Amino acid sequence: MVKQQITHPDRDTDFITGAYSDGVIAGGFLFVSGQASVDFKTSQFVLGSIEEETRRTLDNIKAIVGAAGADLSDVVKCTVHLTDIGEFSRFNAVYATYFSGVRPARTTVQSALAEGIRVEIDCIVKLP
Repeated sequence: MVKQQITHPDRDTDFITGAYSDGVIAGGFLFVSGQASVDFKTSQFVLGSIEEETRRTLDNIKAIVGAAGADLSDVVKCTVHLTDIGEFSRFNAVYATYFSGVRPARTTVQSALAEGIRVEIDCIVKLP
């Protein structure tokens, strides 16, 4: 199987962290690693409200998906980790603005997340 690595377009290669790819294309799909509220120019987390972190996280996903030649309408599945499931409705209000039409299938769970972040999202994209 042939795999192709996809990198966030703003990622500063001097700050590559983690033993993973931002995204991997295989078999006509893009698999996006768990993304969070990160400034890719510095690889630093940008903490804030659940709404702020959700926006930055989804903007990061949108950039990675775009780098693979797709857009958010091509996302077929998301997995969401929230540090506080009590923030679900506030998270969901922002999340809903990023997807229209047939929205992706989704799983949302409460998880212990690193570095004080509130949300992490990964997704699977069917490439056009």
